[in-house]
Amino acid sequence: MDKLKTANLYRSELIPVSGKLVERYNKCLVKLGFTKTKLKTFSIDGIGWSPEIAEEKKEIHYLNNGDANPHGIIISPLQKGKPVYVPFHTFDRDIMKFVFKIHGSKINDITRDCAICLDFDQNIDAFYEPLDVLKYNTISISFHLINNLDKIKEQQLELVETFNRGNNFIDENLHQQLLDSANTYGDLRHRDLDLHALQFTTDSFYTKAFGGVYVLRDFITPIVVFEDKKWHKEAIKDVSYEVLIYHIHQSELMDKLRDHVIIEYDLEAVVKTKRYHRIKKFEMFQHLKKPQHPIKNILNDPLLYKSYLNKLNIEARKKVMSVERYLEKIETSNQYKIADIVDVKLFEALHQPHSSLDAKHQDLIWMLLVNVSPKDVLYLYWYDKEAFYNSFKTWDDSFKEWTIETISNNI
Repeated sequence: MDKLKTANLYRSELIPVSGKLVERYNKCLVKLGFTKTKLKTFSIDGIGWSPEIAEEKKEIHYLNNGDANPHGIIISPLQKGKPVYVPFHTFDRDIMKFVFKIHGSKINDITRDCAICLDFDQNIDAFYEPLDVLKYNTISISFHLINNLDKIKEQQLELVETFNRGNNFIDENLHQQLLDSANTYGDLRHRDLDLHALQFTTDSFYTKAFGGVYVLRDFITPIVVFEDKKWHKEAIKDVSYEVLIYHIHQSELMDKLRDHVIIEYDLEAVVKTKRYHRIKKFEMFQHLKKPQHPIKNILNDPLLYKSYLNKLNIEARKKVMSVERYLEKIETSNQYKIADIVDVKLFEALHQPHSSLDAKHQDLIWMLLVNVSPKDVLYLYWYDKEAFYNSFKTWDDSFKEWTIETISNNI
């Protein structure tokens, strides 16, 4: 990952945490039912997740009390607008934008000397069956301050009210209570510490529950797509819901997505795009065996590329060039079918969200598509960074350099 870090492509917008903020963060962890971190310094993202703490706890989603009960932590106004690097749901980023949009000014004030615990409640105590994810609808976002600072403000106001009644101003015990509270917590009387609960409505989304599930419910018929075979098999036994259920690598899935006007393809148009050439070069990379030149050079140099293409065995060469071969053949005859010539996974990689979809649905469908056939390194990086990072670790060093160059230059 050092290559990605050097290129600012690996979690480059994390916020450093040290000193008093570590203490406040730990109080949030305890309040949410977790154990403290032993780290003296670490970094966090927009929702309060820390890669260092995740590594320490050996639990990537350590801010979850089970799949159905995720949480967040705000200790700094700098978290506003920061990425959510390992979202449990695709709507986690939107939730944090919503939180700061409504409560941003109060968060600025409160985090001067306090931290905020976030509870995302979708009225599901726990998941029991894979299709329980369909129960996601309206999520209630509630806020809890460490040390119950909002409750202490109420106590201060009550003390002041008592002080102003009758002759209570001469009560030395009351004087001391006011001084003790002010010395400990500051004068809270004029601070706005009321963070009322917010309601966030979900539509189509992806969740990491049950090994990863796409819930597409804004189309002709609700479609649920599982990444995990075990949970897919379990889900198809459930007849409680009228939904279409697929595993992500079922060939019927792509057919259904096309039928429901969720995805589309245009081979004649796509071959003229940078995206097609990225995908084709990735396909070429997969077939190179012990090349004599750096892979980066082979993919960037047209002469070297052509040389190595001709060194591939005939089946590999046909796969790499299958789209061009198909387009050439249908110019002379319409008897050819795509499936007869174009490699299946390459064909799947050349699909895109249907142009009629709105932006947020397009992002979700792009994420689905890049996981159906992960052959576009740029789009995989854009739409599923964790999947990209996992793949990146396995690649040849020279191909890593080509990938970084491709992403950095958006080519």
